[in-house]
Amino acid sequence: MRFYWFLLIAFICPLIVSAQTGTITGKVVRADSKSPVANASVFLNNATYGTSTAEDGTFTLAGVKPGQYQLVVTGVSIEEYSTTVLVGRDPAKLSIEVNQKVLMLREVVISSSADWKKNYELFRKEFVGDTENGKECKVTNPHILNIIYHRGKQQLEASGDEFLVVENLALGYRTKFLLKSFLYDAIEHTISYSGSALFENLPGSAAQKKLWKQKREQAYYGSAQHFYRSLYKGKLKEEGFEAHDFTRQINPERPEEAVLMQKMKKYRDGPRDSAMRYYNLSKMTKWYRENLAKLPYQEFEILRKTPQDGIYALTFPHFLYVVYTKREETTEFKDVYHPLDMPNYETSIMTKYSGYVAFDMNGIVVSSPSPLYEGSWSKAKLGDLLPVDYEPGD
Repeated sequence: MRFYWFLLIAFICPLIVSAQTGTITGKVVRADSKSPVANASVFLNNATYGTSTAEDGTFTLAGVKPGQYQLVVTGVSIEEYSTTVLVGRDPAKLSIEVNQKVLMLREVVISSSADWKKNYELFRKEFVGDTENGKECKVTNPHILNIIYHRGKQQLEASGDEFLVVENLALGYRTKFLLKSFLYDAIEHTISYSGSALFENLPGSAAQKKLWKQKREQAYYGSAQHFYRSLYKGKLKEEGFEAHDFTRQINPERPEEAVLMQKMKKYRDGPRDSAMRYYNLSKMTKWYRENLAKLPYQEFEILRKTPQDGIYALTFPHFLYVVYTKREETTEFKDVYHPLDMPNYETSIMTKYSGYVAFDMNGIVVSSPSPLYEGSWSKAKLGDLLPVDYEPGD
């Protein structure tokens, strides 16, 4: 089964600033009274930079690597605040006003402990992942989650008002994730979520840190983050990537996924011929008339600069077929085309939803909606993700 991994990024009240020294300072106050907000969490989303405000509402984030980040401020009694920060040449000083949180009654769902456990295990598989790294992740506070499974729609929803804490014993990170929303659609095989995360390094022995370093590099090389960084640096071939133009059409002989699931459920207990017919149809590939351009793109053919410093645009006419030639794929993807004369390299297919895909110097997509990844990149869930400020060797 193929899974799609969406990353939904929202920018609230964008403010572009820069910091040559790698230090961001600021003060958080209440919008109504202008009084300082103490003990609020301030962090750069999906990065390793985080702190809390002092009694006078001030904070400092030091040693920040250049790039674009989403700065997040959150607390028990305040509405979450976020703004875009571009770390570049000049120092940054922010004045942040936050609103008091409005308490809202959430839907109350009564379910048995067995149902909650079953729903949680599905959430864990689709959010944290069941890869080698994902299996070594420990969720320390799963019961802060509000999880609902809609049987008719075959959709799983989840959210949380507190940080979901995940200890990644494979990569050596403690990830604190403030999950606003999560939706898994079992019919479309799609996952979408929104939220913000802070990465912290786990304490460990010298031997553990050495192993984590190796695992982190393994997760980074060949990833989408690695691809975007190699693209804007003009090093696709050197770093082991090929990007090809790719075209394909929907297979008209294969019914839509919702129809297939409905029919297989209907004929599950007979008649056998009908059950087998729809089972065989479900095994058919979704696509046909697939064509892969032989020559890979040169960087200048698909990369564009934007008016915003540090932001780049990736553009291509159809689908983008990305091959990582330094590692072979170990997972079989039924709907990912693979030429017979091509070695079994890791392969990903990218679908864009606008004229281009915008990304920053950290190799992180900043446009919304994010592109759809199929193949190797679709396997990366929380258990395989690295902070946006990660560099090989860290």
